[in-house]
Amino acid sequence: MNQPILVRHPLAVLAPKAAPALATSTVLILGRIWNANGAEHSVGNATLMVVLATGAAAAGACASVGRAGDGVLAGACFAASGGLALAGVAGYADGLSLPLLLWALATAVAYGLAARYWRTDRRDAIAFERSSIERRETHAHTERVEALRAGAQIEVAREGAAYTTALAQALTARAALPGFDPIELTRAGLPELPIAIDTTKEN
Repeated sequence: MNQPILVRHPLAVLAPKAAPALATSTVLILGRIWNANGAEHSVGNATLMVVLATGAAAAGACASVGRAGDGVLAGACFAASGGLALAGVAGYADGLSLPLLLWALATAVAYGLAARYWRTDRRDAIAFERSSIERRETHAHTERVEALRAGAQIEVAREGAAYTTALAQALTARAALPGFDPIELTRAGLPELPIAIDTTKEN
């Protein structure tokens, strides 16, 4: 059976690639809005962001070295820690130089981490596609073999039916010949006529 060809929308393909940049840019913008609303040089706000970022990093470290070793949870915690640190710097700093520097660094790190998962997903997708192609080829080969076998059986049956019909016609025509004697034919080594034909002739 032919599989339907699904074409993904270009936005669906580009959205995962743009997600890290959108996330870090959103944090930077929100941090600067927070800066404009009174967070600049606020020791309390800076302390809060440091505590939150440190707590998120500690949670990520615990998740990565724990018994289960949950990589997804650890990655989420470290991402939250980096986002909180970037937001704290963007909200506390005077100018844009340091926030932009940290934004560029955070974006590069985010793309570096995401690239590893993208490579894994691509390898899994390629492996799945190859296994699907192999299964389809195997099924197609089996179907072709079965179709050839069925065709050969039908042809043999057709030839057998044609031979049986021709033999019956030949026996009927031979039995209708004048002076036909099935006993003499049997003595001569020719095939013996079926009993049904002999009975018909006797009637």
